[in-house]
Amino acid sequence: MEKIDWNNYLHKNIVCSCGKTHFCDIEEIVIEEHAIQRLPGILAKHAYQKLCVVCDENTQEAARFQVYEELTKAGYTYKKIVFPHKELIPDEEALVFLFSQIPNDCDLVLAVGSGTINDLCRYVSYKMKIDYYIVGTAPSMDGYASNVSPLIIRHLKTTYEARPARVILGDLDVMAKAPAHMIAAGVGDIIGKYVCLADWQMAHIVNGEYICQEIMELVRQSIQKVADHAKAAMQREKEAISAIMEGLVLSGIAMSYIGNSRPASGSEHHMSHYWEMMFLLAEKEDPLHGTKVGVGTVSALRLYEMLKDSQALLDSLQTPHFQREDWEKQILDAYGPAATGVLKLEEEIGKNSDEEVLRRRKNFLEHQDEIWKVVDALPSSKDIQKLLESINAPFSPAQLQVPKEVFQKGIFFAKDLRNRFGLLQILFDFGLQEAFSKKLMDEFYV
Repeated sequence: MEKIDWNNYLHKNIVCSCGKTHFCDIEEIVIEEHAIQRLPGILAKHAYQKLCVVCDENTQEAARFQVYEELTKAGYTYKKIVFPHKELIPDEEALVFLFSQIPNDCDLVLAVGSGTINDLCRYVSYKMKIDYYIVGTAPSMDGYASNVSPLIIRHLKTTYEARPARVILGDLDVMAKAPAHMIAAGVGDIIGKYVCLADWQMAHIVNGEYICQEIMELVRQSIQKVADHAKAAMQREKEAISAIMEGLVLSGIAMSYIGNSRPASGSEHHMSHYWEMMFLLAEKEDPLHGTKVGVGTVSALRLYEMLKDSQALLDSLQTPHFQREDWEKQILDAYGPAATGVLKLEEEIGKNSDEEVLRRRKNFLEHQDEIWKVVDALPSSKDIQKLLESINAPFSPAQLQVPKEVFQKGIFFAKDLRNRFGLLQILFDFGLQEAFSKKLMDEFYV
């Protein structure tokens, strides 16, 4: 397998055909066997004096001791910070703990972990203006190279500005030992890009949103890389694990290039975020992010298929009238203590207003030739289901134990988490949420 030359992507201005110049502020990416042994040499390029090594109970055994060993041999002073939480959540409690543990004279946060550890450390290091490295312990999500941090603040899943890690180390010896469900989660996170790219194109066609074809192609490369190696990765073949990790990092670089999560997060993510919030509010075990995204992808693809099947009816469908008071009551019911942030967002942007709905419907109907080409290019929900089944990953919300009512509310209200146009907003604009959600529940909850 041909290895990626990361120098083609990092620390250079890339003048793009979209008219913008893209830049990714990552110094070095190392994905190989014994990558942790490279750490002292990488650190030697800088004058770091006081390091903080951050991990949690799940990652401390995976790579922590190797990191300690390399730092000690190289003569570095470092503080060990271990999250005591059995199930680490990227919320206010975790942030306060991390802020309180990092001393003011620390000049490098060295995280050991994957999704949650990465999100917390990336945000805290950004706010404290401290350099940040990540030693990945599992190919489980695409946030290693991201420049944003999804955090749960006041019960609401919100994306906050951050910056990518200065260095990403993916030690294949460590990653090949990751639990199987974490490797499968990485596959689930990447296949969600099929939907988010379609959503992005919809936003471009209907709303005139900026789009970059080259970044889209970069994301497509990451999808293909992961899809081609998914089964072998589950057998812990290091070459396949490397391909999965490379695909995940490429997706993160795409986010860094554009400055937001649009290339990597769409309706499939919004549904998964909503489910996550509901799991946490109910104090139930929350499945891995990528696992939920994989399920959300199958659901979103089915919704796109149903939308295509309904194309002859769209012009005749009654335009929904936005009853704000009724909608606010529904949001309070759907989001509980997280509703305040959702209500505030709608107040600021008014995306559900009758005027906005009418404008979008008109643009959608006028550009159907372009729209159906986008939908036709998507893989079938059955094909993605088969891929997930082949790696023993769930594909339906029922398998995740998402309650039926939560699943349905996600189709109705997950769109209100973000100022993003995509599939779920289209269903709202054409009044299709009720019919489509009932049909999906009949299919998934048998």
